[in-house]
Amino acid sequence: MTDNPTGAELGKKTAAEMALALIEPGMKLGLGSGSTAEWFVRLLGARVREGLEITCAATSRRTASLATECGIEILPLDDVGRLDLTVDGADEIDPALTLIKGGGGCHLVEKIVAAASADMVVIADDSKLVPQLGAFALPVEVATYGWQTTALMIEDVLRVWDVDGTEGGRRMADGTIFETDEGNYILDYHLGRITEAPALSTALNAVPGVVENGLFIGMASRAMIGSADGTAREVRPV
Repeated sequence: MTDNPTGAELGKKTAAEMALALIEPGMKLGLGSGSTAEWFVRLLGARVREGLEITCAATSRRTASLATECGIEILPLDDVGRLDLTVDGADEIDPALTLIKGGGGCHLVEKIVAAASADMVVIADDSKLVPQLGAFALPVEVATYGWQTTALMIEDVLRVWDVDGTEGGRRMADGTIFETDEGNYILDYHLGRITEAPALSTALNAVPGVVENGLFIGMASRAMIGSADGTAREVRPV
């Protein structure tokens, strides 16, 4: 990660800088996962080294490791309690600020941390803004036991929804089965379009074996969106 990024990376950094302006001494923060969140962690670390006092919980082992490298102490969420703010990235953001998250496989903990926060701010480059969710595969985290049976039940659920595809594949990483920090599998569903995200989320989570899906609904109050020209803007839900 270069200190002088260009293109989409500059957009990510600019969005992270905009979110950093929200941080005040004494805050309890949730630190998100993913490439844009990593920019925020690095920038926040510089503030901490300058004397900023905050309390932080992380949404993944990778984020916790990076934060520690940057001089930020990470505590378990149960030790921190309710958070003031979570800053996290997203894979897709629609006009209502409904999100698809989980491209990095951390959406279960990301959702727990976001739900424990008084506010959630999303940071992303402008490529993540979409008129309708669904082009990015929807991740569904499932228990390893009976996962193929769980996948069949998920397909049965998806057949009654207005989506372009119903088949999901188990996520792989470097030729091996991907497991989340919690030891679960992720099934990625290329739905094409999602028209009723709240109801779909409820239906998916009702399937035995499903741990959590990657739809984040009504959780983000605003998004900081950066562009390749180095500018950033705040987006509110419509």
